[in-house]
Formats: sequence, C-alpha cells, structure tokens
Amino acid sequence: MGVKWIATPKRTKEILETYNFSFKKSLGQNFIIDTNILINIIQKADIDKRAGAIEIGPGIGALTEQLAIHADKVIAYEIDQRLLPVLDNTLAAYNNIHVIHQDILEANVIDMIGDHFTPDQPIHVVANLPYYITTPILMKLLREDLPVADFTVMIQKEVAERIAAKPNSKSYGSLSIAMQYYTRTEVVMNVPKSVFRPPPKVDSSVLKLTRRDSAPVQVADEDYFFAIVQACFAQRRKTLRNNLIRHFKSLIDKQTISNALQDAGIDETRRGESLTMQEFAALANAFYQITERDG
Repeated sequence: MGVKWIATPKRTKEILETYNFSFKKSLGQNFIIDTNILINIIQKADIDKRAGAIEIGPGIGALTEQLAIHADKVIAYEIDQRLLPVLDNTLAAYNNIHVIHQDILEANVIDMIGDHFTPDQPIHVVANLPYYITTPILMKLLREDLPVADFTVMIQKEVAERIAAKPNSKSYGSLSIAMQYYTRTEVVMNVPKSVFRPPPKVDSSVLKLTRRDSAPVQVADEDYFFAIVQACFAQRRKTLRNNLIRHFKSLIDKQTISNALQDAGIDETRRGESLTMQEFAALANAFYQITERDG
C-alpha cells in the first residue's frame, strides 16, 4: 500500500496535474510529500483505533489518509471548494472520513463533535495549519472549551517557539501566556522545508498542546487577564508602569497604577517578558479590583 500513499513526491505531482491544481498563497497551501513525517506526527498525537480526529485544511488528503488508517473516524474541514472533488477521489478507499466544506473559524465545532463522535471517545486535533492564520484557529478552539484531549499541529517554527517560550526569553510574549493558560505546550518535532510542495519560505515545527484540566492560575476575569497581558507586552522595551499608563490612559491615574503594581508585589520598572504567569494573574487581579471598585 505504501506506493499508493498520497504523501510521496510522485503521487502528489500526479494528483496536482490531474486536477490542474494551482496553489493559492492566500490560503497558505503547502502539501506534505513525506509519509514518514506524517506517521511521526500521528505517533506524537497518540492516535489509536479508539480515537476521533479533527483535521483543519486537509489539502489533497495526505495527512487525512494516515489519520484514517490509524484512527476510528476523521472529520476534516476544508475551505477551498476546488479541493472537494480531489479529496473525494484521493480518499475514496476510506469509509471513516467526513469532509466539511467550511471555514473552521465560522464552524460550530462543538455540535459537530456531538454529531460525529461518541461521548467517551478521545478526540484529537491534528493538522498542518495554514501559517497565516494559526493563532486565530488555535485560540478559537481553545476558548470554546471543546472536549478535545490535545492539539498536534504543524506550524511556523518561530510561532511554535513563541507559544512554548518561557519567561526572560525573546520569544516569550502574550501568545505564550494565552496558550500556556489553556494547555501544556511542547515542540515535539522540527520539519525541513523540503518535505512540502511548494516549499514554504519559513521553517516548520510540530507543536503539541495538551489541554489542562484547570487553569494554572486563578483570575477574576479571563478577558481582563488577557487584556492586561497584552498591555504589558504592547511595547516590549517599555517598563510595566509605562505600558500600563499607556493602556489605561485617562481611566486610571498614574499613582493608582503604581499602587496596583505594589499590591501585586511587582516592581514597576520590570518588563513584561520577565513576569511569570502567576505574576500576571496577581497583576490582573489587582487592576480588576481597582476598575470594579471605581467603575
């Protein structure tokens, strides 16, 4: 069966020529042509025959095919209508795949899960995500609190490093905090450009995000917490005090901002990249109390 697999240079070329397919840069289309890479991804995702898999952007079906072989059922979201007849053909041998023609950002994923998977089934998101829209997709899926065990996704290497970054590093920022609030993050593979057609201009990594049973910090209001985190990273070279003054402007006076930082036990001359998530939570809660009390 190996010679028939989609993820080979020869088979991919044949499929693309048969359908006279042209890549759309606006959709971030880069297809994987190495079956071994896909099998490694599936192993990292802990896919087995009990599992339900959700894929985003199946392309011509290379990863979808391997998911179908290893999982119980696969649901794949494809936004490009031109690929629907391609997938009908390339995946015709598998009866456990359902392709949905929809933008994942507009999809009701929770209802789909209820319709297609059993309540006790472990569900995994496994995808080669379009690099231009990685963060919105992940944040949508994470904030909707889906019954998904983990997300194993191929993304731009630089973004993977930012998501998994620790305090006091150049990559650490608001994206690190947001993702690590919901998940345990780990870069599990680096992937060379040569395994894609066409080769992307950036390096790639496979990131595994494992859902937390509960948040690692207690915050009074999640939206407020994330807003404070973003404010503290608004201008990386500025101190916390200066970034917060700029964020709150006329809403809170400078002295009150200094007092809130003091209440949280944080030196106002520090920069956002030096704070742990616990410190961000203390800071957000201090400011939330002030705004709730005064508002």
